This record gives sequence, structure tokens and C-alpha cells, in this order.
Amino acid sequence: MTTPGPVRAGQDVQWRRCGSCGAYVYGKRLDRNRKVCPECQFHFRIPPDVRIAQLADPGSFEAFPDTYAPRDLLGFSDSKPYPDRLRDAQSRTGRQDAVLAGTMSINGRQLVVAVLDFTFMGGSMGTVVGETVAAAARTALAERLPLLLVAASGGARMQEGALSLMQMAKTSQWIAALREARVPVINLNTDPTFGGVSASFAMLGDVVLAEPGSLLGFAGPQVIRNTIRQELPPGFQSAEFLLEHGMIDGVVPRENQREQLARLLTLLGPSVPELPEVAEEHAVLEHPVPTTRTTRETVALARDIQRPTTLEYIGYVFDDFVPLHGDRAFGDDEALVGGLARFGGQSVVVLGHQKGHDTAELVRSNFGMPNPEGYRKALRLMRFADRFGLPVIAFIDTPGAFPGIGAEERGQSVAIADCILELSRLRVPVVSVVTGEGGSGGALALGVADTVLILENAYYSVISPEGCSTILFGTAEHAGRAADALRLTASELLRLGVVDGIVPEPPDGAHTAPHTTALTVKSALARTLAPLLDRSGEQLVDARRRRYDRFGDPQLQPVVDWETHDEH
Repeated sequence: MTTPGPVRAGQDVQWRRCGSCGAYVYGKRLDRNRKVCPECQFHFRIPPDVRIAQLADPGSFEAFPDTYAPRDLLGFSDSKPYPDRLRDAQSRTGRQDAVLAGTMSINGRQLVVAVLDFTFMGGSMGTVVGETVAAAARTALAERLPLLLVAASGGARMQEGALSLMQMAKTSQWIAALREARVPVINLNTDPTFGGVSASFAMLGDVVLAEPGSLLGFAGPQVIRNTIRQELPPGFQSAEFLLEHGMIDGVVPRENQREQLARLLTLLGPSVPELPEVAEEHAVLEHPVPTTRTTRETVALARDIQRPTTLEYIGYVFDDFVPLHGDRAFGDDEALVGGLARFGGQSVVVLGHQKGHDTAELVRSNFGMPNPEGYRKALRLMRFADRFGLPVIAFIDTPGAFPGIGAEERGQSVAIADCILELSRLRVPVVSVVTGEGGSGGALALGVADTVLILENAYYSVISPEGCSTILFGTAEHAGRAADALRLTASELLRLGVVDGIVPEPPDGAHTAPHTTALTVKSALARTLAPLLDRSGEQLVDARRRRYDRFGDPQLQPVVDWETHDEH
């Protein structure tokens, strides 16, 4: 990334040149625009006090006492003795070291904040920075306040040697303490964030955000070029690159950061256990629904590409939604979406398979077939929900997990198995809704729930009818016969006890009245979730375990006479 250029000789010092597009911007206009170029949206670097002023409620910031002073513990000297470098940086910035920390509020929500200053020796983390970040975490822990960490750093401070290296462990262990205590940590990484900072506290938050265009990574571009002798691809290590590769939750422009942080603080704050009012008396049907459709017609309706998608249900059902992205290892799979949402007064974690209504959307979402990265994103959000005591609501609509070579190489089976295992032991309520296709283990990865609902024209099966037909008859031509034999419709699944209730649809299917269908789903979720909120974590896990133990137990599993539909 290019840094802001110097002002030309004889030019008014009130003008600044953009380091990206080269445009000259009047200083006061730049200030009004939060130090963002109005021509190309390049984000200028800003000092910690300016950052805090942009984020905090006016007058709410109270700095920690500036009691930690850096020391030359090694007698280090390169082209200049370390004490001289410190004095220069202190004179230039007016602070003891490369960090400013304290408490503040955003929209009335109190939090602890620590902001690194890149102008102080490149924001490098020495003992003072490490101790200050640790002190901020200790304060957050003691006062049960969220912690916001804003990074801008070249990494560990070489002039403090191994003692600087140890700050990676020191800061990380305090993030671990906050995680264990269920105190939220939010990272906002800015340009640049590298080395010992990126490989410790800057990437360990419950939610990790970044500014547009920021360079983020472990080894800097110059180090990589000199080490491996390769030219780096365009956009490499940018915030957008990390979002695409699943490392961060979002790229947030400076003008939206205060609002986004306020939403996160609200969603991660105390919930009011009040669910939306329900108007539908028959939002959940607990008895089989008579139908004139054949099983194959139901399967076709479940697959109709005009049926509402998970993101559409989220928009209709929830009062607020902040998407979270990535598996923190490889990618952000658009076939599986998730994030924080508000359901009445209750914060929840929402997960769901995502499809689309046209070719472009379907290709982008891989036709709703997640790769391992999608399931690992879901796994991360399941653990997130458990940590903060948030109910999980999952929308199931997938032909199945993606059966590709890359998916197998990256551990598709392990990713699905981990989700199934994790859902079985979550100490929070879990409600799953099959909204379209419920295909095999790829669906069950979101379906191990306290209560499983299914839309009237959805299906849930161990395999697709076509797959079953191909395996048993050697051809897909008998898919209709296979569909009948699999007993995969809502009414049949209800008789088997696989689902707990049916959500009715409009006569011609959910896609003919998506808003009406979504409101019925909302009512069904409210009715279903309400009693679960009163149960303890132990009760939830025990009941969920017993729910799945009954399948195949001769004393508990009903046997259905499919001619008469009688159970015995």
C-alpha cells in the first residue's frame, strides 16, 4: 500500500496528497471525511486519539494512567541506540510508547479499549505495549466489560529481543482468560498489522474486523519477496484478501465502524428474554398434513429455486443481523451463512445453507452445497454461541455437502462430524428448520437440535432420490419410486419422530408468498424457542441426547404401518 505523499514545495500545507489515487484533498475536508480520501476511499492512517474520538461517545474516554515507561533492557544499538529512538518517538507522538488505552462508551455501551500508534516505532510491540494490552484485558475481566483492540503495527519490537517475543504469549493468555470468562473481545485491524501483533492478540477476538485496504499478515510483503523470491499477486494480504480467505469477519469502512461496533456490543450484551409476539395459532402443526401431491412433486417443490433463501428468512424474521465470515483457516464459503441476530429482545446466532434464485447466485453459493470451510465456519459460530449463552437457530436447505476433490482433500467428513458432535453438546437452545432440501449429512450438520421443524413442502433424507435410485437400481430413472420408499416428506418424518412439527406453507408453496411464509416461520420459532430458554445447559444437553438415543431403540422408536399410517 502506498503511504500519503509529501506536500509539494510552495503548496499550502492545508492540502494532503492521497497515497492511493494521488489526488490532493483539502485538510478540513479530509477531517470531515474521517481522514478518508473522498475521491478513492483510501483510508489515511490516524493516531489513537483521533481514532478514539471517531468511535467514542463525546467525553466518555478516560485514559489509563501512563505509568509504564519503556526501558533499554538489552543495551540494544543499531544505527542509533535504543534510548535515542525512544526519545525521538516520544517527542514526535507525545506519549510514552505505542499504545493508548482506557475506558469509553459507544452509544452508551461501556467498554475497554487499547489502540496502537503506528507513528511510534511502527506500532511495534515491546514490553510496554504488551503490558498495556494485558492491563486492558485485566480491566475488562474485572469489570465484565467488552474489550476493543485496534491494531496498527509492524510486529514485535526487535530492540527488546526475546522479551518482546514473550508479549505474544502474555497478551494471548489474557485473551484466553476473557474467552473463558465469556467477555467479548473485538479486533479492529488497520493498516498495517503484521508479525507478532497479528500472530497474537490482533487475530484472537470473538469478532475480527478490518479497515478497507489495510495490509494484514504475518510476514510483510518485502520479507516474503526476499525469502521465497516470488512476485506477490495483486491484493495479497489486503483486508479484502483476508475476508475472502476466511481470516476475518468483515471489512468495515471508517464511516460505518462506530455503528457496526454499537450493533455488536448490543448483540453481545445482555438479552431481554422476550421473543416476538406470535399471531399464528397454527404456526407449528404437530400432526401429519393431508396432501394430494406425490412425493416426487413435493421434492420438486422443495427444490424450486424461487423458494425463500436463508438470507431472505433472516431479513424477514430477525430485527437485526450482523453477518460473520470465515473459518479462520482457508476461506469464507458462501454456501453457508451465519452471524449474530436479534429475535425480539433475545440475541441469537443464526446459521443456514444459502442458495439463490438465478444462475449467478447459485454458482456463487455453489448451489447450497458447502465445502469444509462452510461447516468449519458453522462450527466456529456454534462455539461462539455456546461461549456467550446465545440460542442457535439453523435453516437447512441443501442437496448435501459438496462432493468435490478439494472438499475431500480439506476434510469434508471431519468438518461435518465436528458440527454434529458440537451441536450435541451445546449448552444453549438449538432449533433447526428444514426450509427446502434436507440432504444427508450435509443437512444434519445443522440439524442436531432440541427441536426440528420442517416446512410443509420440504424434505429430509439420508440421500437424494436420484442417488438412492442410482445405487439400488443402477439408474436415476426410478427416482420417484426411491422418493416414495425413503419416506422423506414432512408428514412421514413427523410420524417417524425425526421432526417435531410442520410449518404450513401457502397452498402453492413458500415461494408464492415468501413474506407470509417467513412470518409463519417467525411465529413457529418463537413458540418453539420460548420453553427452551427456561432450561439449564445440563437439561438441554440431556434432553437432546435422549432425543437422538431413541432412534433405533426398539422400546422408543415407533413402527408405522404405512398402509394405514397407524403407529405401534
